[in-house]
Amino acid sequence: MYAVFDSCGKQYKVVQGQTIKVEKMIGNIGDKIEFKNVLIIYDKNQINIGNPIIPGAKIIAQLILHGKNKKIKIIKFRRRKHYRKTQGHRQLFTDIKILKIQYLI
Repeated sequence: MYAVFDSCGKQYKVVQGQTIKVEKMIGNIGDKIEFKNVLIIYDKNQINIGNPIIPGAKIIAQLILHGKNKKIKIIKFRRRKHYRKTQGHRQLFTDIKILKIQYLI
């Protein structure tokens, strides 16, 4: 059984027990959260597709870790003008563990 849900404008395909990285979420480590924007649920040759979401479906997850991704460098450059500007960025993320996928048939 797997499900596709929407969080912060991005879609994630998950199975029960999986750990994924999502955009930073507000909450403490160990808190349980619910995602109600479930788009697709596939279970034993039966597929439920929402229009756009499945009513009554939700995914229960637990916050595991808050952190920062690796640094990426942004370089601004103008040729022949001796102009170079370098900037770095580290995106914040949250690790979550999928505890349960619930839906009504």
